[in-house]
Amino acid sequence: MILSARTRWLLIFLLFFGCDEGVSQAPEPNLDGDALVDVGATIDSSPLAEDMSSDAVDATPQVDAGRALDAGRALDVGPALDVGPALDAGQTIDAGGPAPVCGDGIVSAGERCDDGNQDPTDACANDCTPAAPFHAYDAIVREVLDTWDVAGATIAVTKDQRLVLRRAYGLADRAEQRPMQHHHRMRIASLAKAITAVAILRLVEQERLALSDRAFALLGDPEPPPGRSKDPRLASITIAQLLRHEGGWNRDETGDPMFWSRRICQALGIPGPATAHDTLYYMLGQPLDFDPGTDYNYSNFGYSVLGRVIEQVTGLTYEAYVRDEVLAPMGIHDMELGRTLPMDRPADEVTYHMYEGAYDVVSVFPDVVERVSRPNGGWHQEALDSHGGWIAHATDLVRFVTSVDGRDGLPDFLSPQSIAVMTQRPELARWLRRAVYYGMGWSVRPVEDDATWWHNGALAGTSTLFVRTWHGYNWVVLTNGRPEDGNGFLNALDQAMWQAHASVQAWPDYDLFD
Repeated sequence: MILSARTRWLLIFLLFFGCDEGVSQAPEPNLDGDALVDVGATIDSSPLAEDMSSDAVDATPQVDAGRALDAGRALDVGPALDVGPALDAGQTIDAGGPAPVCGDGIVSAGERCDDGNQDPTDACANDCTPAAPFHAYDAIVREVLDTWDVAGATIAVTKDQRLVLRRAYGLADRAEQRPMQHHHRMRIASLAKAITAVAILRLVEQERLALSDRAFALLGDPEPPPGRSKDPRLASITIAQLLRHEGGWNRDETGDPMFWSRRICQALGIPGPATAHDTLYYMLGQPLDFDPGTDYNYSNFGYSVLGRVIEQVTGLTYEAYVRDEVLAPMGIHDMELGRTLPMDRPADEVTYHMYEGAYDVVSVFPDVVERVSRPNGGWHQEALDSHGGWIAHATDLVRFVTSVDGRDGLPDFLSPQSIAVMTQRPELARWLRRAVYYGMGWSVRPVEDDATWWHNGALAGTSTLFVRTWHGYNWVVLTNGRPEDGNGFLNALDQAMWQAHASVQAWPDYDLFD
C-alpha cells in the first residue's frame, strides 16, 4: 500500500506525539448563508470563524504549541490563538545603509559564511550561516510545507537570547517564482495581540492608565448609532478583562464584527470599507453575550477596543505609538501595519496564497468590481490593527519575544512585575485546574519552575506562530499560506518546530542579532 505524504506525516505525528487535548481538528466550515460560522473549538482552542458578510476568514484557532521529545521526556507548550484607522500607505522599512547581500561571495556584517550562491542545500545556508547544525530544521520544515502545499516560510530561533537560526524556505510568490528571503515581511495575524498587551502594560507602568480602568469611560462613554440602545454592561468592562478576553463578546454565538465590513457599512450608511472606529461605533449598539469578567471567549473586537484606548490615552495613532514607543526601543524598525490591496503593499511583503479550490469573493472596497482572492479584499486589513494588523519579518518578531521573555541577560522592555502580571493565571473558574490558560496576550503552560508562552495567528493566506519555551529558547514561524484545514497545518507546523529543536546536537555560539 502506498501512503500519501499527508498520511505519512499523520502516522509520524501519532507515533511521536500521540494525542493531546490541546490539539484541535476543526470540521469543515459551512459555506452557506450570511452568518458567522463556528468551524471548530476545543477546550484549549479559539474558534476558527468564517464571516460570509465579508467573505473573509479569521482563522485563529488555538492549537497546542508543541508536544515534543526533549531529553527523553515530553514537553507541552500548550494552545495558541488568532483594529483601527488606516494610516499613510507606504511607510518603508528602516534604511540605515545597504543591507548585506547573502550569496555575493563577500562575508559581510551579520553573515557567518558566504559561498557566492543561495543554494539552500550546501554547507553555507541561504541565510549565510553554517548549515550543518540545522539540517533537521531544513528537512522538517520543508517537509511540512510540501505536505500541506504552503508556498513558503521564514523562521527565527534564539537560544539564551542569542539569535542562532534565521532561515527562509520556499517561495515568496509562486506566480513569479520569487524565492523567500529571511527579510521578507508577512502579515502576522494574531501575534499582534501580544504586542498590544505589552503596549498596554507599558502605559500602566507609566501610570497613564490602570488595569482596573473602565475601557469605555476612557473613550469618553461614546453613544451608539441613532435608534440603537447601549448595553449598560459596557460601562463595567475593564482593561484587564479586555486583555484576558473576558469583555462579554462571544463570537461563537454572535460572530466576529472585525470581519463584518459590508454589514457595518450598510447599517451605518457609509461607503466603506469599515475602519476600526466604524466597527466600534456599530458595536456600541449591540448587546453583550455574557457579563464582563465572568467567562472567557476569544475576542478580536476586545483587542480592537484596546487599540482605541491606546490612541485616546496617548493622543497618537495606534501604529505610531507602538512603533515609536514600544518597538523602536527594542531595536525593531521594520514593522508596520499591513495594507489590504496589493498595490499598496511594500516591495518586501510576500504574496498570500490560497489553497487549491478556494473561491474568490466580493471585495470590501465598493469601487472594486471584480471578485478578488480573499487576502486581497475579503476583509479590511487596515481595520485589524491592534488585534491582527502588523506585517513583520521573523527576526523582528523573535527580537520582540526576547525583549519581554523575563529571562536573565538582556534587559526586558517591561518590569518583572509587569511580566508576572502578563503571564499570571486569571481567577476565572475555567482556568483553575487547566494545564494551560490565557494570560494577557499569551497562552501560558507552566512547566516545572517556569512556563512556556505562545500565540498563533491565521488569516486567509497566512499562518503564524511564536513560542517562548520554558527552557531558554524562543522561536517564530511565518508562512504565506493557510491550507483548507488551517488547524491541522498549525498543529503540524508547531510539532515540526519542536521536533526540529530536539534534533540539534550542538547549538552555535554566535549571535545573528549582532
